[in-house]
Amino acid sequence: MFEGSLVAMITPFSEGRIDYAGVKRCIDLHLEHGTEGLVIAGTTGEAPTLSKAEYQQLLTEVCRYVAGRIPVIAGASSYNPVEALALIRIAETTGVDALLCAAGYYNRPNQQGLYEHFRYLHDNSSLPLLIYNIPPRTIVDIQPETMARLAQLERVIGVKDACRDLARPMQERVLIGDDFCYLSGDDCTAVAYNAMGGHGIISVIANLLPAQSRQLQDACRANDFATATAIQHRLTPMIQALGLEPNPAGIKYACSLLGLCTPECRLPMVELQASSKEIIRQALQQIGG
Repeated sequence: MFEGSLVAMITPFSEGRIDYAGVKRCIDLHLEHGTEGLVIAGTTGEAPTLSKAEYQQLLTEVCRYVAGRIPVIAGASSYNPVEALALIRIAETTGVDALLCAAGYYNRPNQQGLYEHFRYLHDNSSLPLLIYNIPPRTIVDIQPETMARLAQLERVIGVKDACRDLARPMQERVLIGDDFCYLSGDDCTAVAYNAMGGHGIISVIANLLPAQSRQLQDACRANDFATATAIQHRLTPMIQALGLEPNPAGIKYACSLLGLCTPECRLPMVELQASSKEIIRQALQQIGG
């Protein structure tokens, strides 16, 4: 089971290629500050812009470098289940511990279609699956009853929940029980999601501030929601700054200020406006980065 502070890791680029030195710098930061899992090649990792060869090499290099010290989860998403399964087949060769799969964007299946999509992936793969529910990007919302059906499949072990409905984790727990990973997918709901029964987060801001993300999650685990809320309060200006323009342009720029990587993204993501850069710089100064 996954819990606590996991990171939706950026994919550093340099002159159009994956910057593996930057990848290792990022991983070292997470290992040093207690990040409890890496999600590679997800939305923040710009997965849609990676070729299959890049995808395989990135996962392989990350697993080799991590060497089992923390779990590695591979993003493997497509609105075409056959294409998603092709990514899963690649991921299964690299040593990752689990998969994060979204569905529904563009073709907008109904609840039965969503269930069949994930069941197809489950029945034709061997790794544990986390279901990624992110209606702001996919349009469709995996309802609690559908999630409960999916949870009955042997290797569907949890959800990354970015629906921003804070009743959702409790609704799902009533239907599924506690033996399931309930992970927030939004930094802005990190504390509230856990207060409603969540187990942790797959975080964007943890790319930049892994120690603070871990401290927040540790406080939630200890039922010290006063401390967790105080940490959330300090992080909120940065969370808001990172959301001024489409992810991951903001977090990559912020990480570049710490020397972790370049701010380079691949199209269709573009460079931040000067005003957004200044707000991010000011937010980082306020936190003390």
